[in-house]
Amino acid sequence: MAQFRFSGRDAQGRKISGSRQAASAEVLAGELLAERITPLSIDAQAEKAEADQDILRQLNKLLGRERVELEELIIFCRQMYSLSKAGVPIIRAIGGLAESARNPYFREVLQTLRSDLEGGTAMAASLGNHPRVFNPLFVSMISVGENTGQLDQAFRQLAGYLEMERETRKRIKQATRYPLFVLIAMSVALAVINLLVIPAFSKVFAQFHAELPLPTRILIGFSEFMQQWWWLLGIGIAGCIVAFVRWIATEPGALVWDRYKLKLPIVGPIFERIALARFTRTFAMMYRAGLPLLQTLSINSHTVGNRHIGTAITAMREGVERGEALTRGAAASGLFTPLVLQMMAVGEETGALDDLFVEVADFYEQEVDYDLKRLADAIEPILIVAMGIMVLILALGVFLPMWELSAAAKGVK
Repeated sequence: MAQFRFSGRDAQGRKISGSRQAASAEVLAGELLAERITPLSIDAQAEKAEADQDILRQLNKLLGRERVELEELIIFCRQMYSLSKAGVPIIRAIGGLAESARNPYFREVLQTLRSDLEGGTAMAASLGNHPRVFNPLFVSMISVGENTGQLDQAFRQLAGYLEMERETRKRIKQATRYPLFVLIAMSVALAVINLLVIPAFSKVFAQFHAELPLPTRILIGFSEFMQQWWWLLGIGIAGCIVAFVRWIATEPGALVWDRYKLKLPIVGPIFERIALARFTRTFAMMYRAGLPLLQTLSINSHTVGNRHIGTAITAMREGVERGEALTRGAAASGLFTPLVLQMMAVGEETGALDDLFVEVADFYEQEVDYDLKRLADAIEPILIVAMGIMVLILALGVFLPMWELSAAAKGVK
């Protein structure tokens, strides 16, 4: 995409000028004519400006700013639903949203979508060229909307799904905010104690030339290690974090980590129910929209948010391909409770899978709400015990020598 400066006159004869990105000057001229603007001049901007934009784009990518937030996608879906329902042509709607987008990266994506649509590319295919912004679920729903002539309803359903996703993330953040603050406070307290408090006590103890108790020697040794090798410890922690992030970015690493997340105490069952709620809600939405069962399961295996559960959904899809009932594959996966399996069986027998899966999604979401409300109550005793152990170790390390020295002084008297 190149940047062009243009000038022209609108239908009323008024002069209009500005700058816009386009694949070529001919494409930009076509865009202006479609907007009833007669182009007078179209000039490519200087190469320096393009180079500066490339540098800025690379910098944003390194800083993680080249992304589209969930809130922006929700607004985009809501606006596209309203514009499509009002009869505004898709190309004009996307062009208007591109001009009003505050996110430069999202604006560039929308401008590319508009150019692709003007070139005759289907909207779903054009969205599929931007997997970082639009996931397979988004693309598939738009494809169904295009094929059935209900594109506005597809955007409405996507907006509702994304809003539920946003609400789930918000609840998780609210539930984990307090434990994170406590852990950060404990880490800061440990650093201050090891770098400032214990060194001061060790100087006092050294003046008595007495053998110190084991807890005190351990505390002083760890404090000295922290003072001398804090930079090595920081490098080691940063290296472990980077290695872990790169490992879970690989397919085998992500599969192992997602399987382990489901077995974590307290939070593991919550992760599992969130993934299953997302799967059942998405399944109901796509099945109701008219997608074939096999395609619905295939897309869900990639959008459920957990690769281990996604692998189980893929196994369910393979069982359906072999002619097995969906309920049998769900039972073999071991992910669903007997109550949920009964609801699936009823839906499969009555041909109302979408309605029953909505009920299953509501069931899981209610359990997630209950678990998230209890999460802080469940973690709080663990944090209190951890803080108590830390205080006990520090107290023993600091006060045992004082008690022994006091007892020795009394014995001398």
